[in-house]
Amino acid sequence: MTHITSPQNPRLKAVKRLATRRERERAGRFAAEGEDLVLAAAQAGRALVEGYRVAGSQIGGAAFHDVEPAALAAASTLGSGTRAIGVYEQRWGAPAGPLCVYLHGVGDPGNVGTIVRSAQAFGASCVALGPGCADPHSPKAVRASMGAIFSVTLARVDDVGELPGERVALVADAPQALRGAGGDGAAGPLTLLVGAERDGLPAQIVAACARSARIPIASESLNAAMAATVALYEVTRGGDRAPSSSRVRAS
Repeated sequence: MTHITSPQNPRLKAVKRLATRRERERAGRFAAEGEDLVLAAAQAGRALVEGYRVAGSQIGGAAFHDVEPAALAAASTLGSGTRAIGVYEQRWGAPAGPLCVYLHGVGDPGNVGTIVRSAQAFGASCVALGPGCADPHSPKAVRASMGAIFSVTLARVDDVGELPGERVALVADAPQALRGAGGDGAAGPLTLLVGAERDGLPAQIVAACARSARIPIASESLNAAMAATVALYEVTRGGDRAPSSSRVRAS
């Protein structure tokens, strides 16, 4: 592999351009910054398109280009720079059960990434993104996912009719509280639909669901990431949709 010394290197400039959604969509690729994300990709079996690391580091093995620290920092979206950047192909699939999370109008990339992380933690099979959602492959979303971006199936959805199983809309003022699998007796495929914090789900989306449910809380609302996480916990606790792995790490 080459040893890169200049921030003007064409390879590094191409990596830097992946910070924009337009370039990510054009290339069908995204960058993951940091040793932990590079390791998570390897553990998930995701193939590396190209990798860059601080010169002299053993991160990533021989597949990575060595880069002088200042040059790598120039390609990074992190203010403090990074020690490793991996570039990966985006992967999109079809929405799938048994447990899917659908996001509508969730525009904050940190919330989208956190929901992907929660989906992995609670054994969800898919995160489906509808109109108005932030790109899950943006730098902020990838960091917030803590590596789950490499393991959780992502889908694009234009019509909620594509979503698997019973559709349950999370609505703040719904008369019925969300209950776990053991409480509502529905052990089949299920999609939880989550809207933006301010606007919630559009009326036509709610009308297309089998039912709506609220998360019983004392305050007026939760942000989208917290709402999705609590809902995933509730529908998986003690029921048939419990995560297949008990190794859920908090950090």
